[in-house]
Amino acid sequence: MSQWLVAIVGRPNVGKSTMFNRFIGQRNAIVHDLPGVTRDRHYAETEWAGKRFTLIDTGGFVPESEDVFETAIREQAQVAIEEADLVLFVVDGLAGLHPQDSDIADILRRAQKKVLLVVNKVDHDAREGMLGEFYRLGLGDPVPASALLGRKIGDLLDLLTREARESGEAPDPRLKLAVIGKPNVGKSSFVNALLKEERHIVTDIPGTTRDPIDAVLKYYGEELLLVDTAGLRRRSRIQESVEFFSAVRTIKSIERCDVAIILLDAKAGPEHQDLRIIETVAAKGKGGVIAVNKWDLIEKDSQTASLFEHALQEKLRVYSYFPVIFISSLNKQRIYKVLEIAKAVDAEQRKRIPTGELNQLLRADIEAVAPRTRSGKELKINYMTQVREKPPVFAFFCNDPRLVEDNYKRYLEKRLRERFGFTGVPLVLSFKRK
Repeated sequence: MSQWLVAIVGRPNVGKSTMFNRFIGQRNAIVHDLPGVTRDRHYAETEWAGKRFTLIDTGGFVPESEDVFETAIREQAQVAIEEADLVLFVVDGLAGLHPQDSDIADILRRAQKKVLLVVNKVDHDAREGMLGEFYRLGLGDPVPASALLGRKIGDLLDLLTREARESGEAPDPRLKLAVIGKPNVGKSSFVNALLKEERHIVTDIPGTTRDPIDAVLKYYGEELLLVDTAGLRRRSRIQESVEFFSAVRTIKSIERCDVAIILLDAKAGPEHQDLRIIETVAAKGKGGVIAVNKWDLIEKDSQTASLFEHALQEKLRVYSYFPVIFISSLNKQRIYKVLEIAKAVDAEQRKRIPTGELNQLLRADIEAVAPRTRSGKELKINYMTQVREKPPVFAFFCNDPRLVEDNYKRYLEKRLRERFGFTGVPLVLSFKRK
């Protein structure tokens, strides 16, 4: 089942960011009494009762405003509503029903999304009498809560995760490849080149594709499912809205895929947004392939590719295990080689190492480079085993997990890769007390 995307929406200053922070357990969003403080979108992955979901905190939704920032916030909130599987509509219990609440409720009804109506700032039982007027919004039973005090937040999360469990997709045995990257990197051109048809509209305007389209590609008798990350149909008045839409779609595509094909622009080179996308693929535990597109536009000599790849690896650092290939969607140069590499990465992430072999080889590595600790206490790793695949998770049993330092974890991961491969696959190392 794909992970749920939950959007928090509401007019300014009703406590959306406070609720976002309460859900994720940290002060990640800026909380202030001035309306409109949350201008950049925030999204985070969190968990309740074993159910993980991605949470989006949107700015104050002002439906009819012509203010340039409120317009941008409204556009982004509408994107969040459209992409969300569930919307938490937050209203202010102290202020009571506001005309803007009714406007937002109309928008949510037209969107035909699952909605939980949350009446915030209900700090004690006596204030629950304020709920009655919110039934006029026509969005079901209002749920009282206080994000600031944490009152009934657990009950709210129970409702949210119960709704999430009602949703799901039937498992699809086909290999699912997400084509991801920042706007205008050539995602649709790449998919069109693979499919040999103009399936998607391709222009030089960032964010042209609007509808999410999954395309079936028959490759040597095998069906592969291509998930093309969509952008916006038109230019937004505020460029950040395009990037936000792309980020939300990218998250959903990564969660649905088996392997992510991460497109980079050869002319632009690796940029911060590219690295954030690569980081997200690794954080979601997905295999990945980095395809440097528009390679036909680069003036090349015999050293160009190796120099570019070396510079890219320097920037990737801990994510340098992702394989890199140089392609041209326009000339169809090496585009099918990307599929071969993606299939190989998928095989790598499904690999399981026998426990005996794992212990025998890594024991020698641990003896060769014994772990050191700042405290001076001796760290003893007694036993290790692979506990799952996709992504591969390795459990290390030791005398005190708190003594394992990050540099030694990196050493063990490096040795795992040198011994067993796992090209393009993030590894999870878990340390447990024996």
